[in-house]
Amino acid sequence: MTYAEVIGDPITQSKSPAIHAHWLARSNTKGEYRAHHVTSDELASYFAQRRADPEWSGCNVTMPHKLSVAAHCDRLDPLAEAVGAVNLVVREGEELVGYNVDGPGFLEPLRDRLAQPHLFRMARLLGTGGAARAIALALAHEGFTLVVAGRDPGKSLRMIEALDLPGDHHAAALGQFAQITDFPFDEREGCCDLVINTTPLGMEGFPDLPFDTSHAPPGSVFYDIVTHPIDTPFLRAARRAGFEALDGRAMLLGQAALSFEKLFGEAPDRSADDALRELLA
Repeated sequence: MTYAEVIGDPITQSKSPAIHAHWLARSNTKGEYRAHHVTSDELASYFAQRRADPEWSGCNVTMPHKLSVAAHCDRLDPLAEAVGAVNLVVREGEELVGYNVDGPGFLEPLRDRLAQPHLFRMARLLGTGGAARAIALALAHEGFTLVVAGRDPGKSLRMIEALDLPGDHHAAALGQFAQITDFPFDEREGCCDLVINTTPLGMEGFPDLPFDTSHAPPGSVFYDIVTHPIDTPFLRAARRAGFEALDGRAMLLGQAALSFEKLFGEAPDRSADDALRELLA
């Protein structure tokens, strides 16, 4: 029986098995999706063993392996190469191909909004890790001007330069968003503004993200990719201030759907995703 899995260190926190099991139960595919704990020292032996197993179709990749897994692939999809990180490995014939589905998965809940014309698009992107790189690339190609904020603004600038993003973008210090501002934002209709947390701040076991909502223009959408907990302090503060909030399930399901199709050869049945979101909560 065909199987796929998610690998990482640790791995018990991954919600991928629950998502794929839900879709497999609604599919004609006779497949299985597992979680497998793999340390950095075990990556080479893991891929050697899986190459020899004809029933293995591939794996999703979570922390801390997104950068190092590329070395175990025969080739990379252009997007994964541009981002410099791999979070999906798929067996395609005799090859292992590395993909990055973070960017497309992130954009999925925004597609209806992005299909509309806007006077301009701006995103305040908080964080400079692997997910931030993928999201920055996706947003820049959707016409967004980015303000990339990290603890070290120099690292933010280096990320922008390394990705060679189309458009004019800016680096900032994450700390500047913790203070109240009275900046006079453009309040015209037709502006599209996002505030995105890609840092682990707000995640279980981490301190809260220091962000004052006065830095968000009117009509902004707050989007947190943290999935544990689902309802982060960042999102609660946004809703209290009257902003729309998207939680980490949005990106999680978007990237999982892309992974499912590549791993099992068919698109998942999304008609019961509301129940799946409740399960993930």
